[in-house]
Formats: sequence, structure tokens, C-alpha cells
Amino acid sequence: MVLNLIWVGFFLVAILTALVRLLQGDAAVFPALMGAMFDSAKTGFEISLGLVGVMALWLGIMRVGEQAGVIDAFARLVNPLFSLLFPSVPRGHAAQGAVMMNVSANLLGLDNAATPLGLKAMRELQTLNAVPARASDAQIMFIVLNTAGLTLIPTAVIAMRQTMAAKQGLTQFNAADIFLPTLMVTAIGLLTALLAVAWVQKLPIWRPRFAAFVLGLAAFVGTALWGLSQLPPEVAARVVGTVGAVVVMGVVALFLAAGLIRRENCYEAFVEGAKEGFGVAVQIIPYLVAMLVAIGVFRAAGCMDVVLDAIAVGVRALGLDTAFLPALPVGLMKILSGSGARGLMVDVFATYGVASFPAKLAAIIQGSSETTFYVLALYFGSVGVKDTRHALPCALLADGVGIVAAILIAYAMF
Repeated sequence: MVLNLIWVGFFLVAILTALVRLLQGDAAVFPALMGAMFDSAKTGFEISLGLVGVMALWLGIMRVGEQAGVIDAFARLVNPLFSLLFPSVPRGHAAQGAVMMNVSANLLGLDNAATPLGLKAMRELQTLNAVPARASDAQIMFIVLNTAGLTLIPTAVIAMRQTMAAKQGLTQFNAADIFLPTLMVTAIGLLTALLAVAWVQKLPIWRPRFAAFVLGLAAFVGTALWGLSQLPPEVAARVVGTVGAVVVMGVVALFLAAGLIRRENCYEAFVEGAKEGFGVAVQIIPYLVAMLVAIGVFRAAGCMDVVLDAIAVGVRALGLDTAFLPALPVGLMKILSGSGARGLMVDVFATYGVASFPAKLAAIIQGSSETTFYVLALYFGSVGVKDTRHALPCALLADGVGIVAAILIAYAMF
């Protein structure tokens, strides 16, 4: 219901805004809206098609792991942790392994692996959903943790900064200087998301076992941050990238070796899983098109500019520094559209210089957040869930805390 209201609201607000602009003499606004609508529909379709190969690959690999018994073994291994966050999922259920593998892939920044693993996890969780059209508690916890996913290194953002620095003639530029603040911000967002969902679902937040998990997660993040901070940023980026690639190929090798040991037909298992991946990729097309079209129309009408102008007035009225305002659109847009936020970030690089404070803040926000509406549309759409319950409010709370944390940490470190 909430997602429905948001989706309709995007269109109505955009059309009303465009009507006001038309009455003010802007004759190009409605053609711009129409162009954005068709371009966004095309983008949604292309994204879905692009997922077909990746989905087929990873769901095929997952099917091999299932038949080889590796996924079941992994689920038993993580059950003590899993049962804290997903108490409604039975012990040893296939969803345990799929969820934890998705979380691990996100941790290592392996987006191409994380998305199909996440969709697989949603399908497993849907098998336990008593009301298929309504999100279960377990699905909401999983989705919100994904929208605030922890990534050890923002590799893509660092690469973009390095490219822009070369274009601007900066020869002594350290493109990876934002990785430590980015890790701090995304860890804060993840903990916020976890605690928000746990509070709504009345999970035992203050019991020793749950508190130990939260403290353990914070200690793990802190240790990882400290260890990476001891290395030169370029070396840290290479280390994490290498670890990620080794883990992925190690998982593939483990699944295949286990399949051979158990005398499973790995090839047939892969093909069956790949067929499922193709079907999932086709199924999500209407959901992605619906969300991206609404976001495109909202952007084209200039509604985002109106929101930012209002925020600027409030910030100035409070007497606060406004140096962060040029980067704020990246955070607001990242909630709606990953490609849109990426474009805004590059625009900040070009306008203010990639070494400027707004550019560094924009890079931190881009590297530490996830595209909330895209993730909700993609994951819930893949299993036909229409009532998302408290998933969106909890995810937006984590997004808001993350943006504020990014601003404060950027001021503290730069």
C-alpha cells in the first residue's frame, strides 16, 4: 500500500508541477516529461534483459550447490546468527544459505553476484510466506538490510574519481581517500536498518544474545576498518577486490567439487537453475519499468529542484554551513535512482572539482548507500509481493541517518 501511494504520488506531483511550469510559459516541460517516461521504460527493460545472463549463471551455480548439499551445510553453520534476525524461518531452511550468501556478496561489493543471490533468497523466503501478496517479517528484514548493505570498498566510485581527476589534470590525486569515511557511513546505515526493523518486529533487541550480535557486528566492522586503514588506500582497494574474486571462484569450485564427490549431475543441475534465473529476470520487467518511469517523470518535472531549494532555505535559516548542499541531491536521488545519482555525482565533480568538499561528500554518499526504491521494486516484484508493510519506512529511516552521518563525517575528516 505504501509503495502504491509513493508511486502514484510521483506521477501526480510531477504532472501538477509541470502544469504550473506550463502556465508560467515553459512549453517544453510536458514534452520533457513524456521523453523521460519513454526513456525510463526503455531503461527498465534493458536492465531486466541485462540481468538475464547474470541471473541464469548464479541461480545455476546455486542449484548445483543445493544438490551437492553445500547450501544446506552453510545454513546449519550460520543458523545461530540467522535465528536472531529471522526467527520465523525454520532451522536448516534453504533460505538461510541464500540470505547469508547474498549478504556476503554485498559485503565484498560483488553486485553481479549479490543481486541474483538476493532474488533467490526472496523466492526461498516466499515459500514460507502465509500471505503471498503481503511481505513477511523475514522478507522485510532481508530487504531493509539490502537497502543499507555494507560494502567494504566503493570500487566503482573510486574509479570514477580517478578518471575525473585525470580529466581535470590532477596528477597527485588520491581517489581512494573517501573509502574509510564511506565504510563508516555504510556501517552506521546498516546498524540503523537492523535496529529499526528489530524494533518494529519486536525482536529481542536488549537480550544478551541479540546485543552480542550487534556488538559483534560493530566490532567486526571496526576491525575491518582499522585493518584496511593501515594500508595505503590503493592497496586496500586491490586487497578487497582480490579477496572478492577469490571468494566467488572458491564458491564455484566448492560447489562443483562437492557435486562430483556426491556423484551429482552438475551440468543438468546448472541448466535447471539457469532456467529459473531466466524466468525471474522476465518476471521483474513490469515492476522495474513501473518504478523507473515514475522516478523519471518526477525528475523531469523539476520536483527534485524544488525539494532542494526548500532544504537550502531551512539550512540557512538555522545558520548552518551550506557547503554540503551541492552534494545533497546525490543522496536524495540515490534513494530513487542509482544511475541518476551517479550522473549527479559526476556533475558535482565537474562543477566544483573532484578534489572539492562537495565532490568528496557526493562520492561518500554514492558509495555508502543503495537505491532503495529500485531494490524494493526488484525484490518484492520478483515474488509478486504488493503490500510491503513497514519495509519502506525502515529503509528510508536508514537512508536518512546515512545521509546525515555522511555529512557529519565528511566535515570531520575533510
